[in-house]
Amino acid sequence: MIARLLTAIGLLAAAPALWAAGAIEGEVQRQPLNVAAIVMFVVFVGATLCITYWASKRSKSTADFYTAGGGITGFQNGLAIAGDYMSAASFLGISALVFASGYDGLIYSIGFLVGWPIILFLIAERLRNLGKYTFADVASFRLKQKEIRTLSACGSLVVVAFYLIAQMVGAGKLIELLFGLDYHVAVVLVGILMVCYVLFGGMLATTWVQIIKAVLLLSGASFMALMVMKHVGFDFGTLFTEAVKAHPKGEAIMSPGGLVKDPISAISLGLALMFGTAGLPHILMRFFTVSDAKEARKSVFYATGFIGYFYILTFIIGFGAILLVGTNPDFKDASGILIGGNNMAAVHLADAVGGSLFLGFISAVAFATILAVVAGLTLSGASAVSHDLYASVIKKGKANEKDELRVSKITTVVLGVLAIGLGILFEKQNIAFMVGLAFSIAASCNFPVLILSMYWKKLTTRGAMIGGWLGLITAVVLMILGPTIWVQILGNATPIYPYEYPALFSIAVAFIGIWFFSITDKSHAASEERARFYPQFVRSQTGLGASGAAAH
Repeated sequence: MIARLLTAIGLLAAAPALWAAGAIEGEVQRQPLNVAAIVMFVVFVGATLCITYWASKRSKSTADFYTAGGGITGFQNGLAIAGDYMSAASFLGISALVFASGYDGLIYSIGFLVGWPIILFLIAERLRNLGKYTFADVASFRLKQKEIRTLSACGSLVVVAFYLIAQMVGAGKLIELLFGLDYHVAVVLVGILMVCYVLFGGMLATTWVQIIKAVLLLSGASFMALMVMKHVGFDFGTLFTEAVKAHPKGEAIMSPGGLVKDPISAISLGLALMFGTAGLPHILMRFFTVSDAKEARKSVFYATGFIGYFYILTFIIGFGAILLVGTNPDFKDASGILIGGNNMAAVHLADAVGGSLFLGFISAVAFATILAVVAGLTLSGASAVSHDLYASVIKKGKANEKDELRVSKITTVVLGVLAIGLGILFEKQNIAFMVGLAFSIAASCNFPVLILSMYWKKLTTRGAMIGGWLGLITAVVLMILGPTIWVQILGNATPIYPYEYPALFSIAVAFIGIWFFSITDKSHAASEERARFYPQFVRSQTGLGASGAAAH
């Protein structure tokens, strides 16, 4: 059966709930080629390389490279943001959670969604008004450039690094499976494609790759959900009733609870998902690709709609898999276990509702999603180095556009090489926790500094620096001392930090540190920084009102 060829795809979504944002681990046994998947994969890569060539003719300046010249519409940018956020493993992982646990999967998916209203109402407009290329432009607007940009760039690079590792390993395993290539060759191939997209096409190419990927993923998921609903006569009551009858847990799948072991972990998980979204550099960077604050708000509105719709689809797909996959012996091994584990539920469902051709389409889309996310991450990392560190810290704002663009492209190549190396290094390691750590760091370092720089008049450089670094370090240390790394990876008997997720404590440390070291800062520089509070200082420096529509 062709579904057996795709066993490794299920590994894209790791077992712990938070890791459903994208990771893969373990061994993948190479299988006979899936011709349909390979043809669609080649078509996608060919089309995106053509887009990259087209974009390269239009990406001449730093503004073109970083932000597509600000020429992306709100609708296009909303679709691209959704593409950035909807990873292959999010699709496979959440549907697998629903397949295994029922209602709990929906509760978990909501955690990813609730961060968007924060961005819509608190961040999007001011981010677009005050920023130019990166969110560090905003955080350092009224504070000292060197210190804040260094902190913001370091936080961004750490987030990018952890995300890149997970995505590179996932893409390498998938290519290894589909093509029968050696894993190392597969990772190198992915790295080269990633560098090509960013190096030659910049943000314009990356945006359109994301748009195409989002359309493909939403189309495929919509078809699967439609076929599931057709099977139950388009009646949700019938879907849930039949799922309860078919599932080993019975009515328990319609009750919440069970995914998170204790209240502390539940709160930490929720905070990481909510505030981490508002601190992810590759997401925040997209608000500079539109022309003004109005289009930035539209971007979030459309992105929230697309992402919310996507998670509704995964919920239907998960329950549909209970009916069409869980009760079908063709998708199980001799012991009655689902081939490839629960994470294969959506892939098996694709085979059940659309046959081998649709299965090949879903396989190609799974790879496309990873490749698109990797390109966006690389671009945000390159901008952090070239714009924040090189142009603003090293050159103190005196770097010319040509040099900054050159450094950005060099950084892109370096990040590509680094991503390939890390992907190979972590091939056999449990790297699932890295995506969760990326969310926790974004929530503990980037988000507090960004939001307080916009809304708290008493913020000072000293407070932002100390609090931001404390949040970053606390998140990393607690994750290392927690059950995932300290016990599962390092082999110790018991964890020093007993909870799965560090966000509750690391976010608190960051905000308290920023608050305390800001209010106790009595220096002359601190007084000047408080005087430059938005919106009064913005009006004098940019001519914008509190809700100005023009870009700074």
